[in-house]
Amino acid sequence: MNHTDDRQFPAALAAALALVLDCDYDGDGGIDFEPFPAFECADDTTSWFRAWTGNAELDGDEFRVFGQDGSGGHAAFWLVRPGRPVVEQPVVFLGSEGETGVVARDLGAFLWLLAGGYGPGEAADPSRRREWTARPRPELLAVAEQFAGERRQSPTAVIEQAAMEFPEFDDTVAELCR
Repeated sequence: MNHTDDRQFPAALAAALALVLDCDYDGDGGIDFEPFPAFECADDTTSWFRAWTGNAELDGDEFRVFGQDGSGGHAAFWLVRPGRPVVEQPVVFLGSEGETGVVARDLGAFLWLLAGGYGPGEAADPSRRREWTARPRPELLAVAEQFAGERRQSPTAVIEQAAMEFPEFDDTVAELCR
């Protein structure tokens, strides 16, 4: 796949992640997600992906990592749709304990996931989702309405649609691991 190496956030992602930084993680239901200021550089993505998979032959070029949860699991765009911009690529989570999942079909859906009070880790892991008390975030709702207003969805719908469209993601990643 031929991808550009543009590491600047799309405007919608930058707007949402600037607000996620302001979430309080100590009791008010803040999202367990720590965004990066820009996409992780290619060398860092390669280093992380090789360590995560145990496969020194990989380069991680199919991912644009944009943040992590408190345990160190990474959220990224998975560049699986050839010729399409990053905002049209699915958002995935690769957890610190090996958990994986497609959490949103694209950036618009991811904005609605955040607005509903879910981070990528909660969305990817059913057991975390069951234990999570999501608190919708009005400030993130405004961003979702601004950039993806015609596509309003509940977090549950976002997660279910992503899983239905990309059921092979977990197996694809497992095949890369050594």
